[in-house]
Amino acid sequence: MENILEIKGLGKKFADSSFSMHDIDLSLPKGVIMGLIGENGAGKTTLIRLIMNIYGRTGGSITAFEGLDNVKNEPEFKNKLGFVADEDYLYINTTVAKTAKAFSYAFDNWDDGIFKKYMDMWQIDVKKKCGELSKGMKTKVMLALALAHKPELLILDEPTASLDPAARIEMLDILREFVSDGERSVLFSTHITGDLDKVADYIALMIDGHIHEVISADEAQEKYAVVSGDKREMLPAVLIGAKTTDIGFEALVLRKNAEMFKNVTVRTPNFEDILVHTILQNRENRRNG
Repeated sequence: MENILEIKGLGKKFADSSFSMHDIDLSLPKGVIMGLIGENGAGKTTLIRLIMNIYGRTGGSITAFEGLDNVKNEPEFKNKLGFVADEDYLYINTTVAKTAKAFSYAFDNWDDGIFKKYMDMWQIDVKKKCGELSKGMKTKVMLALALAHKPELLILDEPTASLDPAARIEMLDILREFVSDGERSVLFSTHITGDLDKVADYIALMIDGHIHEVISADEAQEKYAVVSGDKREMLPAVLIGAKTTDIGFEALVLRKNAEMFKNVTVRTPNFEDILVHTILQNRENRRNG
């Protein structure tokens, strides 16, 4: 499968922080949606800002679209990329229409028809100033701006966080349609892991500034299981991120180890299970040094 984005050995050190990114390797194939997940502070937004060259990298490489470097070829790189940031970048005193006009000058493949389609669909008055829009409406405007120049890759940072459930479903449908030709891809970070269960082909799980695991939905179901039951049935040596109460427990395990348990419930994990239990395991590892 051909990759649309390749990150190799990526590193970032901050002079005023103990946090750093290190040895990030990540490949995003064409035609897929990849969710970027991890607890707060894991590095998701930092990774996206490195891809966008908002932060300068201190090591490694980021290339896309058959070899375009995100720094050396920044104009060409960004011309093929649609971006929705975690915070809106819209000028509050500028109308939606004038914002779209400014974007039309910046991108080679701008299509007014695409932008108008989404403004009509979401009933957004383009004569309004951006500062008059709700947070959810601003997110919709930013997505429409990103889509209107016909990008090959969408990078979205918490795109559904400010949307109501119906609007979130609409956006997920848009992402499915975007990748349906097999040539375009989506990378998006989110805390709403239920969205990933609906649309993501892969997740990339970040822990403490590095990629802990990249796994597809099918691979996750084959690799892992969630076991729960009486605490007396626990086998701590094979548990990943156990949650316990006075009488019971729930934990992630490798599916091959599920048969070691007796009198427990075994179910197939979703992406939230993998995220939560991996975070719990990582916190336990920190406490134990």
